[in-house]
Amino acid sequence: MRKLFLGILLSLSAALWAQDDVLRSVNLFLGTADDYGQLAPGATVPFGQVQVCPDSKPRQHAGYDFEVPVISGISLNRLSGVGGSGCGGNVSLMPDGSGRDIRILKTTEEATPGYYGAMLDNGVRIALTATDRMAVERFVFPRGIEPVLVLNPKSSFEKVHQSSFSVVDARTGAGMVESSNTCGRGRYHLYYKLFADRPFESATLDDGRVCLRFGKAGESDFPVEVRIVVSTGLEAPLAKVRAESVWQTPFRQLRDEAARQWAEVLNRVEVKGGGYNERTLFYTSLYRVFHSPFQVTGEGFSTYLGTDGKEHNATDGCYYSSWSLWDTYRTKFPMILLLQPERSRDIMNSLAQLYLTGKKDWSTDFECVPTVRTEHAIATLLDALRKGIVGPNMLRPAYPGMVAEAQRLSLKSPDQVLEAASDFWALGQLAGELGQKADAQKWQARGEALFDSIWPKAFMNIDETYTKMRGNGLYQGTRWQYRWGAPMFLDRMIRLCGRQTLQNQLSRFFREQLYNQGNEPDIHVPFLFGRLGQPLLTGPVVQELMLDSITHRYGGNDAYPTPFQGWAFRNATRGYAPEMDEDDGTMSAWYCFAALGLYPTIVGEPVYDLFSPLFDEAVLKMDESGRVKTVIRTQGRRTVRQPLRRVTWNGQALPKFQISHARLAKGGQLVFWY
Repeated sequence: MRKLFLGILLSLSAALWAQDDVLRSVNLFLGTADDYGQLAPGATVPFGQVQVCPDSKPRQHAGYDFEVPVISGISLNRLSGVGGSGCGGNVSLMPDGSGRDIRILKTTEEATPGYYGAMLDNGVRIALTATDRMAVERFVFPRGIEPVLVLNPKSSFEKVHQSSFSVVDARTGAGMVESSNTCGRGRYHLYYKLFADRPFESATLDDGRVCLRFGKAGESDFPVEVRIVVSTGLEAPLAKVRAESVWQTPFRQLRDEAARQWAEVLNRVEVKGGGYNERTLFYTSLYRVFHSPFQVTGEGFSTYLGTDGKEHNATDGCYYSSWSLWDTYRTKFPMILLLQPERSRDIMNSLAQLYLTGKKDWSTDFECVPTVRTEHAIATLLDALRKGIVGPNMLRPAYPGMVAEAQRLSLKSPDQVLEAASDFWALGQLAGELGQKADAQKWQARGEALFDSIWPKAFMNIDETYTKMRGNGLYQGTRWQYRWGAPMFLDRMIRLCGRQTLQNQLSRFFREQLYNQGNEPDIHVPFLFGRLGQPLLTGPVVQELMLDSITHRYGGNDAYPTPFQGWAFRNATRGYAPEMDEDDGTMSAWYCFAALGLYPTIVGEPVYDLFSPLFDEAVLKMDESGRVKTVIRTQGRRTVRQPLRRVTWNGQALPKFQISHARLAKGGQLVFWY
């Protein structure tokens, strides 16, 4: 019995050590300063609607700016690094009634997955944690300071169309806000219920804010805790939320549960080797991948506001929302499909449901949570189908909506034509998987015809205009960057130019710093060397982008007046290159794939291109139980820059330096030989 008890104790200790170790490897302040990532260190849980955090004054895109200590309050939601003017920032609370500027004492600030804490210069200590739909905010007022919280029902990072707040009883309030989404496109609808652990008196101020007073200034510290529960775009689900259920779990236990959830997600990958900064960058990036989409049903909330403005029941699993697919379809969703297959089925089902309730490229006017845009959903769903996450029957009802979407794609500019050709390819591939043979041929031919109509004319013959970014008729890239934008048609590019010519041009693209890590249109291009028959050239290019200070000619929207010399990824508050928004997990997932030595070059093709990994070993847990494992390791490598010779899977050579998703998902040994 003593041995059994000791074994159990050691197992529990090892589990706790592993949890603490991976959480310590996350730097929530990475990329939170100025315009170097557009991130925030708010308290949240994986795929949770709530990310509660102070908002800087003036703010950055996600509300928070590490370099701006003055705050406007503490709001409960935001999206991660989406650019534009951000999204969220609702139901702000300011623990001060004086009206003066309140600052964070930066030396007291701390943040770990699921928790944020700091001292303010008025003496108030704040501690924040969250569940998937509840912001938990604890304020400790020092003696002599009146315990006051000023609620701003109209707080938002974008335009507010309507808002309200009313007192329900001495400890409860309720409200709503309808606000524009990112870039003013569409609207989301937020209903909430506020619970306080002490009675308060309320007074509406001239500017519409509401002052909540919890008593007189005392002779000792005065703690006040507020918990705000949000709904799924509908008011009715909040009616059944009672104070007794909200308060049944203490703050510390909620904080520990949030940390446990994050540790469970992050421990799906265990890495060995690399330095402190590489490990921190990897796990911080992995953390950012799993912020969204938001789970908006579950735990008693079974209904949600559909994009048709109607109430819907989530009858087949949980419903998810909050999309920024124009960027995230490239890397983030492939990473979720790889590491969260059990959750991915519901996520993909929710995405398919948009085709039944009304889908636009950008946000609709009836969103249940903050969201951005949904282009390239067809490729994302094709990817999930071919990776075995969803079956054909789940996608068949959505197929007519996909066809309708393809028929209205814009073809006004060369980049739009190129992207439409990619979408037609995806639709043709999906039609084939669904048994629609005529449609498969039609859309494949349409994609090829579109590509052939634009690539030779706009992207083949390189001249001096190819380095221009703004004012070139393209959205956010140069012709150099967009010319590689449809890798599924690389065989047609080879026929037009010749393989050797394309190889030389691809090498020139990186040699002359024409690649832009600061934006998404060309982030797959480092992995095209293998598709052109030169897989051993991928590793050195990727390692330079991950590890070195390099010359960046381009930012998010234009060429820099003077090229920026620095790191694209750095363990620092200015963690990215200037203007390099993280785009809701897109860049984070790129870094994770690059560090693991595999990349989903063509979304919708269930194959990863392989190259030299960053770590000596990485163990991927391919299922929820952790029993199915894929081990990625190096053999004979003395330095990270050592040239790669070959790759094997379970002892079998992979001469094309590619591996299928199906193989990885079954578990095994992927060995890189040097």
